[in-house]
Order: sequence, then C-alpha cells, then structure tokens
Amino acid sequence: MPDFDYLAIDTRGGERRGSVAAPTIEDARARLDTRKLYVVRIEPGSGAPKPARALLSFGRRKLTAKELTLFTRQIATLVQVSPLEEALRTISRQTEKPHVRAITGAVHAGVLEGRRMSEAMAREPKSFPALYRAMVSAGESSGTLPTILERLADLMERQAQVRSKVLTAMAYPAVLALVALFVVAALMMFVVPKVVEQFETVGQQLPLLTRIVIGVSSLMVHWWWAMLIVAGVAGLVFWRALKDPAVRLRFDAWLLRWPLVGRLIRDLHAARMARTLATMVSSRLPLLEGVALTAGTIHNRALRAASEDIVEAIRGGGSLSAALRRAGVFPPLLVYLAASGEASGRLDTMLERAADYLEREFDSFTAAALSLLEPAIIVVMGGMVATIVLSILLPILQLETLAGA
Repeated sequence: MPDFDYLAIDTRGGERRGSVAAPTIEDARARLDTRKLYVVRIEPGSGAPKPARALLSFGRRKLTAKELTLFTRQIATLVQVSPLEEALRTISRQTEKPHVRAITGAVHAGVLEGRRMSEAMAREPKSFPALYRAMVSAGESSGTLPTILERLADLMERQAQVRSKVLTAMAYPAVLALVALFVVAALMMFVVPKVVEQFETVGQQLPLLTRIVIGVSSLMVHWWWAMLIVAGVAGLVFWRALKDPAVRLRFDAWLLRWPLVGRLIRDLHAARMARTLATMVSSRLPLLEGVALTAGTIHNRALRAASEDIVEAIRGGGSLSAALRRAGVFPPLLVYLAASGEASGRLDTMLERAADYLEREFDSFTAAALSLLEPAIIVVMGGMVATIVLSILLPILQLETLAGA
C-alpha cells in the first residue's frame, strides 16, 4: 500500500506533517478527514524518515525483554477500554525512558498514518520480533486483537518468570565458585610464599606435597600475567570458533548429551516452544507458521535444526507429533501430549499442559541440582584449603620429629 506525505492543520490550528498509507490519494485524503485534519498539501510519499524515528538515531534502538513485556501488558490492558491509537499515545507519554518513548512513538505514528499495528511494529524489527508481530497481525486479521494481546502478555510474563528462575539458579553457585577461587588464589599468591621463606634455611628435603604447592604458588606469583593472556586467547579462540555454524552445531549437540546440563537445556527449550505454540494455535495462527517462527527463537543450534526439520515435515503433510518423535531431541511427554491434542482437536490445551509440566520439572530439577552443587563447591574449596594447610604443616611436623630425635 503506497504512502502519501501530507501537510495538514488540526482542530487547534497546529501544523501536522506526516504520511498516511492508502490505496489512492483520495482515500488518503478521506482518512485524514476522519481524523479532523484540514489537508493543505498531499502528495506521493518521498520515503523521508519520520520525526518520531529521528529520535532513535541517538542512544539505544531496542526494547529489552523486560520493557517489551511491560509494553505488551500495558497495551493489552488499555485496548480493553480505549481505542488503539489512544492507548499507544498514553503509553508513549507516560514512559520515562527516551528510547522507549521514541520506539512507542514510532509505532503510534504508524497507526496514525493508517497502518495496522503489526505493520507499524515492523519499522522496529529489533524491538518487535517476527513471532510477536505475527501474533499481533493474526489478532488484527481475526478482529480479536485485545484477546491476542492478553495472551501474548501472559506468554511473555511467563517467559520472564522462567528467565528469572534460570538466572536465580545460576547466580548463587557462580558467586560461590568465584569466592572459592579468589580465596584459594589469595592463599597461593600471598600466604604460601611467606611460609616458604621459613623453610629455605632448613636444609632438609621438603615433602612432595609441599614442593608441589610451592611450585604452583611460584607459577601463579611470577607468571600470573601469562596465565591471564593464555586464558584470554583461549576464550577468544573458542568464541571465534563458535561463530562457525558447523562448530556451533556440534558444540550445542554435545551440550545436549551431558547428563544434567543436556536435560536442563532440552526441557527448558521444549517448555518455551510448547507454550509459544499453544498461544499461537489458540490465536488461530497456522501451525506451520507458528513452528517456523518459533524455531527462529531457539538458541541451541541442534534444537533449532530439529525444529526446522519439523517445519519441513509438517509442510510435507506430516503431523506435529510425528515430526517431534522423528526429531528425537524433545521430551517424550511433549510428543505424547501433542499426539493426544491432535487426536482430540485440543492441541493448544495439550501443549499448554506440556509446558506447565516441563516447567515444573525444571523447577524441581534445578532445586535438586542446587542442593547438590552448593555443598559440592564447598567440599572442593575445603579440600583445596586443607591441601594448602597440610602442605605447610608437613614440614613443621617433619622438623619437630627431627628435633625430637
């Protein structure tokens, strides 16, 4: 649909400039008339950037996951009681962050120009992913936009809860491990060298354990910078290697084979996929399109490749459950409930139940893993400290034995 640039006067006498999408220039003029704008000039669009978007050239140009979730809940609530254009204007005005105000203002300007909200959101693809826009477009096409936005808000809030649980599960063990490494490094670099000075005049051969600890301590004290360089280069090489699609695919497939981590990744992605598909199916979006868009949101390349194979299988006339079973990387429960949903005509309900179950399994699994991981880190740290202390005590005990003899 072509754009037409216009110059108009509003009811307050203010000058309004912008563009409006319409089939013909007469339709564009009619749309401006319905918005109570007196048209001074209207002509085919020149493709000039909109003022609202010009603000985005400074600073950030993307909504974070938290900001997008908040925006979705706000628009889902406001469209229940006010027109879409007014709801967008309200959100744009009430936000305190400039980049959020600019992005929502760009969407609002697009709606004012006569575009659908999904088309206006397409101007900001970094902030509004394809999956998000597809669901909004489905709601606009079916006339159920408020309902779709409500479901989309519920979906994003649920995904935010899962992300929060993952971060919470990882935060404490990570901090505990860093503290343990810091304590051990401090002992090896500052305490052990001071103790070694007392043994230099003994004239006796030190125990093997003491000599090993002294060697490691000397290496850390004199070559710490080389160790940091080696670690940095290794990390850079590993990061560059993961940029290769083939290497990344093998690495992600290797992660899925880990006894604990693999199950965690598999169940987490399966739960997200099931909940997203359930929302899209209940929104009357085609299953093939839903699976294709969902596949693009999966970070693990092995699971993404399996999802893309599922898309091809469904496009060839196969069922979702059969494609999931053939992929061989999704939990059996998801396959079974998908088959039950297809047989009963309640695919969205069964997928929702599968997501609930997998998320509960994730919660119980992470709780059990943490209950084992935390004492394991403490035991390992205690073992290292005990080894260092023992390496110091052994020469002292040896000297006392020699003195007593």
